[in-house]
Amino acid sequence: MRFDELNESNYLLFAIKFYDNPQSLTRDDFESDLKRIRYVKRLLKKYVKEGTLRTHLILNHLIILFNVFNEAAVPLLFYNLERELWSPLKSFLVFLNRIPEYPKSILDDIDLDHNCLDELKKV
Repeated sequence: MRFDELNESNYLLFAIKFYDNPQSLTRDDFESDLKRIRYVKRLLKKYVKEGTLRTHLILNHLIILFNVFNEAAVPLLFYNLERELWSPLKSFLVFLNRIPEYPKSILDDIDLDHNCLDELKKV
């Protein structure tokens, strides 16, 4: 199966293909790790709507996502998050030095959230 573009029909297969957690024994473990994307989404929505940024918690979830999905975490995150959340997410990815090295990326067109970067510099 080709993964040129993530969509509803290939999303789960993409996640399974790139999932690498030697301590995971069951499907529940996989689903638990995949749920972290929803947690990041919820935390970023709260930041956009209320201004409450829980940097340490978001960083923890992102680091775990990168540990178990490696570079596939980036497309999984952007597929699941609304466009309004992309700017703060990109700021976290820049902080973690996890921006993919593509020749021309959709990420180039996304602005950084400077408030997020300021908060991340305090970490």
